[in-house]
Amino acid sequence: MTFKAEYIWIDGTEPTAKLRSKTRVLADGAELPIWGFDGSSTNQADGHSSDRVLKPVFTCPDPIRGGDNVLVLCEVLDIDMTPHASNTRALLTEVAEKYADQESWFGIEQEYTFFKEGRPLGFPIGGFPAPQGGYYCGVGADEVFGRDVVEKHLDLCLEAGLKISGINAEVMPGQWEFQVGPAGPVEVSDHMWVARWLLYRVAEDFGIAATLDPKPAKGDWNGAGAHTNFSTKAMREGYDAIITACEALGEGDKPFEHVKQYGHGIEDRLTGHHETAPWNKYSYGVSDRGASVRIPWQVEVEKKGYIEDRRPNANVDPYVVTRLLVDTCCSALEKAGQV
Repeated sequence: MTFKAEYIWIDGTEPTAKLRSKTRVLADGAELPIWGFDGSSTNQADGHSSDRVLKPVFTCPDPIRGGDNVLVLCEVLDIDMTPHASNTRALLTEVAEKYADQESWFGIEQEYTFFKEGRPLGFPIGGFPAPQGGYYCGVGADEVFGRDVVEKHLDLCLEAGLKISGINAEVMPGQWEFQVGPAGPVEVSDHMWVARWLLYRVAEDFGIAATLDPKPAKGDWNGAGAHTNFSTKAMREGYDAIITACEALGEGDKPFEHVKQYGHGIEDRLTGHHETAPWNKYSYGVSDRGASVRIPWQVEVEKKGYIEDRRPNANVDPYVVTRLLVDTCCSALEKAGQV
């Protein structure tokens, strides 16, 4: 007897990496081996030396094929078994291990937009729908588009055992969000990448494309982000650590260092309008969706909890955003003795 293992990896496409996958048939009970691929076809090698290595790092049940079949998320290595230049997971694991004692938790809110026949789902041919306002968390065929795909995606993520925690319709027609977490930095990122793969895959069956474009419709329409909720043990126990983290994110060159790695096209989305702060100005505030970093109102009331970095684009690499937040905030908390 055999089972199918779908090997999934992140390629080297710039400015925004893509997901790739291929299937390996293995004998029942076999361990998942390392595998190879043609890096010259994924922007990860030159043709004259194109072999690259897939190293399994996270496995879950395959909810599409069912049975004993599995999804296998992989890191990309060079043939000397060192991390490839595009392997952002390897960089995260180093930082996560360094600050593991601070017990970082994340919840990532993944916004995305469905497209069909070259336009956002729900946009009429040659025109625009009614202005945004009634679409957010809406109900009814005149305001919600693609719910059948969204519900199927949620079911598949749950069957796979991913830490998906919710879904909702977003502000623009055809735009949705799912949330992954709470989980540690590596776990939340692994689960997010697999959840993205499942989103693209299930949308195939409906003849629809899902995109993480941060500004899928120009003009007076909301962009798509990946708001990232973050806390450490100290932040979950006291408010001083919350303020230390917020201040650390605004120190020196930190705002620019973060924003430039928060996803391609961020200037198009972070304009200061449509519930965003300007990309080149850092701010934080309580219950302020126009700030770079929001402190939820209940966090101020309870004097403990988490912060929400509202700057990351929908197309951000979760391995990168979690690494940056852990590195910046945990080092500041350590320096302040708030661990």
